[in-house]
Amino acid sequence: MTLQQLYIALLIGGAVLLAGITAARVAHRAGLPSLLFFLGLGLLIGEDGLGLDFDNAQLAQALGTAALALILVEGGLTTSWTTVRRLLMPAGVLATAGVAVSVVVTAAGAHFLLGMEWRLALLLGAIVSSTDAAAVFAVLRTLPLPPKVSGLLEAESGFNDAPTIILVLLFSTAASELPGPGSIAGNLLYQLAVGAVLGVVIGRIGVVALRRIALPATGLYPLATVGFGIIAFAAAGALNASGIIAAYLSGLVLGNSHLPHRAATRSFAEGLGWLAQIGLFVMLGLLVTPSRMLEAVGAALVVGLVLLLAARPISVLACLPPFRIPWRQQVFLSWAGLRGAVPIVLATFPIVAGVEGAWHLLNIVFVLVVVFTLIQGPSLPLVARRLGLIRPEQARELQVEAAPLDELGAELLTLTVPPGSCLHGVEISELRLPAGAVVSLIVRAGTTLVPAPVTTLAEGDEILVVTTGSVREATERRLRAVGRRGRLAYWHGEYGAPEADRTT
Repeated sequence: MTLQQLYIALLIGGAVLLAGITAARVAHRAGLPSLLFFLGLGLLIGEDGLGLDFDNAQLAQALGTAALALILVEGGLTTSWTTVRRLLMPAGVLATAGVAVSVVVTAAGAHFLLGMEWRLALLLGAIVSSTDAAAVFAVLRTLPLPPKVSGLLEAESGFNDAPTIILVLLFSTAASELPGPGSIAGNLLYQLAVGAVLGVVIGRIGVVALRRIALPATGLYPLATVGFGIIAFAAAGALNASGIIAAYLSGLVLGNSHLPHRAATRSFAEGLGWLAQIGLFVMLGLLVTPSRMLEAVGAALVVGLVLLLAARPISVLACLPPFRIPWRQQVFLSWAGLRGAVPIVLATFPIVAGVEGAWHLLNIVFVLVVVFTLIQGPSLPLVARRLGLIRPEQARELQVEAAPLDELGAELLTLTVPPGSCLHGVEISELRLPAGAVVSLIVRAGTTLVPAPVTTLAEGDEILVVTTGSVREATERRLRAVGRRGRLAYWHGEYGAPEADRTT
């Protein structure tokens, strides 16, 4: 690749990234999963759109698997163990026995209704049996659902990727005869057990290391945290165990421990997860050719209806009654099993393995994901209300935005009073910040306090300042000026110019 080609590639990549971020914003406002817009972006720039030809299924499989690892690490880091712990058993049963039931029922539907031979039917059933947390919660985030329902959906979506991937690999690489039930169960048990142990152990090692090692820069802590998750994924894969479950559990352990700079780590992981999702869905949109998907529409609708109206409800009703989950919640869980990135990535596995008819499977899965996301996604609020899980007058969960506060036209500034700074000993009122800026919080020796006008700053204080965008620069200048020359900075001719602009 020449330097000029590199510039063009970076230009296209940056434009696609910004378009994907814009699409995520539009999807959020429309109440639809972002994956539809990302897939559409891939189709737009693909072979039947702007003409970018991409049909390398092996590369798509490798990049897709790496993206899934990042998404699962981020999912673990941002999942509350308090919420998951009490739902571990029902989520685990849904993610294993529920997946098995869904695979069998979906495969039977594809075999008897479409005449698909059993190997392809089982492959298709395994591919589409994994639910997608990102797709579900893009729609449900504004619904005040019972914590048990939303928590169970989240936990199931985190755990059921691993069994489906294992089944797809088994069915893709099997010789002329499919493995027996005992062989499948043994393989599943080994991969899940070893992957789970590695994920927890490497997560604990990461917690101990990050607590004891002082890194030279704050930004290295998020990188190291995600790095431990990737190591767990790769180590499990190297031992032919489930890297997906290892990545998720290592992230869960790390994310629920008291690590340094946990908030920064969480924000970094969320950004990395979004980047992985955008890249993954755009790439998958590029991989398929719209003109070749028309022949898959009929099969996709049949399989999707079997999955939605039979396989998913039967798996839920077969697994959850022992846990005394009300029937209304079970009905909603049956309807809320949205599919997303994982099935489309899994559809590349039989292509790479050389399974006959695998490209047709990819087209079926792609159409199924798009069509039934459009059907299920917008209908979830209505279904929840009809089942009495939410009420029109019920208060919605508060949505707290991190900086920048674009809806308020405000921004958050943070600073630490360094040793020797003239901010030490200055009262809040003596800062004389511009109108529209206020010191809202101080963290001192691990304790937070809401400052009063007479509160005195001290070395080591971490200060949170809320300011409107129009006075941000003036606020920064005033803080720098007081930090350099104290409360009488203006009398000394110090106006807080950035270091690069100072002439003396």
